[in-house]
Amino acid sequence: MNKKHLYNSGIIGNCNFIAHVHKSTNINWLCWPTFRDSFVFGCLLDKNKGGEFNIRLQGDNVYSKQYYLENTNILVTEVHSDQGSFKVTDFAPRFEQYERFYKPLMLIRIVEPLEGNPKIKVTCNPKANYGLADFHRSRGSNHVQFNYDNEHMRLTTNIPISHFFDEDKSSIILSEKKYMVLNYGSAFEAALEKTVEDFLIRTKQYWRNWTKKADVPNFYQDQIIRSALVLKLHQYEDTGAIIASSTTSLPESPGSGRNWDYRYCWVRDSYYVLTALANIGKFDELEKFATYITGITQSDSGRLQPLYGILGRRTLTEETLDYLEGYLGNKPVRIGNQAYEHIQNDVYGQAMIALLPLFTDFRFPADERKDAKSWLVYILDKIATTIDEKDAGIWEFRHIANRHAYSNLFQWAGASAALKIAKQNGYQDIEIQAQELKDKAAAHIESCYDEERKVYRNASEGSDLDASTLQLIMMHYLDPNSERAKLHLNELEKVLKGKNGLFYRYLHQDDFGKPQSTFLVCAFWYVEALACVGRIDEAQEIFHNLMGYSNHLGLFSEDVHEEDGSQWGNFPQAYSHVGLMNAAYRIATKLDRPIFT
Repeated sequence: MNKKHLYNSGIIGNCNFIAHVHKSTNINWLCWPTFRDSFVFGCLLDKNKGGEFNIRLQGDNVYSKQYYLENTNILVTEVHSDQGSFKVTDFAPRFEQYERFYKPLMLIRIVEPLEGNPKIKVTCNPKANYGLADFHRSRGSNHVQFNYDNEHMRLTTNIPISHFFDEDKSSIILSEKKYMVLNYGSAFEAALEKTVEDFLIRTKQYWRNWTKKADVPNFYQDQIIRSALVLKLHQYEDTGAIIASSTTSLPESPGSGRNWDYRYCWVRDSYYVLTALANIGKFDELEKFATYITGITQSDSGRLQPLYGILGRRTLTEETLDYLEGYLGNKPVRIGNQAYEHIQNDVYGQAMIALLPLFTDFRFPADERKDAKSWLVYILDKIATTIDEKDAGIWEFRHIANRHAYSNLFQWAGASAALKIAKQNGYQDIEIQAQELKDKAAAHIESCYDEERKVYRNASEGSDLDASTLQLIMMHYLDPNSERAKLHLNELEKVLKGKNGLFYRYLHQDDFGKPQSTFLVCAFWYVEALACVGRIDEAQEIFHNLMGYSNHLGLFSEDVHEEDGSQWGNFPQAYSHVGLMNAAYRIATKLDRPIFT
């Protein structure tokens, strides 16, 4: 049996960037200046061309462990050997200053001895242009300058600068705290030790205050808090966009070729993200994301795309970087995502539902809802134009088109949301249009029903089943208490359920063969569906089982291999954590537990 594969790293960030820190202390993934740009450290995808920012311990029997400072995105890595031990505290500064958030392109590492006389060797070797070029290095009195074309980085430190230019890679004895501040685009000119310690205190306080202000149910609180902190890091605060993952090309299963770039914002999945933010009471983040979606819909006069860049960019041309070896040798390495060209008609309903709070929640002033009618007309016209079309579906089939139940479900839900907004505002003409579209979407969904098996197929043609139709229950298209909902769930379980409640998105052939791994968010959807139909004990049991598929820091991947529980796919996957949050909230609501239980 193969050894269980886990991603042995954590993430830090400040809503401006995300860095991955491996248990070895190496920064094995960091894209600067934004999520969508080239990595400066990318040995996750190529150990030779990816560069490194590593702190190695000299000695025998070296082992390490990692943990977050409680309720923060500050990561500690301890490294031990027979000769001594040390710890590294990694963080990205984030705190309020001058009535705004200070979130620079700055990575801070504090290295301090724990036991003995640890000997360490520090290597900082960034790469440019996805590993094709080196930065030119020059030394200052207390910094190393890295330059490439118009890119500039500076490492400021109290480690002797000659250490970073030592060709023999000799080690230094760590007898006191050492500080390293890596800046992109600007120099760090404050007093090093004092400023870094102050940044650490203020960043720790920021994250703990943010956590305290979250509405977290009395059910698996630790896991919900960590998931909320992960989701927060995936929001690019300048625009409000939330990316699916900070990585690219981590395979869904070894050798599958399903290696995708997830550093983009899927408007198509906005409903789930906004639901998670609403569940934990993070109104500011919800408003920022909804505003991003509003901007997309107002600026895109053609079809809405499934995904966009964090700055609203439409063209996300997919390229293959053949010169990179890929994660554990898995090729291809892709940047960009061809799915932006796909026809996925659920996106219009997603956009409508995503912006429902802006037009129905009275916490938004009336003057912020003044464009409701024109926006409703725009989206409803898009639904009307596309409601009879075949599309690529939620799973982004590249060469397969069908009339998918899931796409029509979100058109049904979008029309339902429009109906609510129209009634609240007295738009009678829009009420009529919304009701007609709702009825038409429902008719298409019913064309997917298999009377003999008592289940909704994934599409109007064929016999395949799909986990996305779990949403028929969760979105109350089907009454969760009805026999039809329960029988539909039973049939999906027979076909798609794996060990411990893992769930396949589908098992039929697609453009790349048959899927080999389960899709983790589908397992959380399954938990929600169980809770909806009243099977609450099973929902709790499976939720508990799913917690075992995180890594050592409570971080979840996109995919899980059913047989050995290995993590695969891009990591951490924001939508897996969103699924966890929504499933936990659904169970907690059903349990309605008093606070003192």
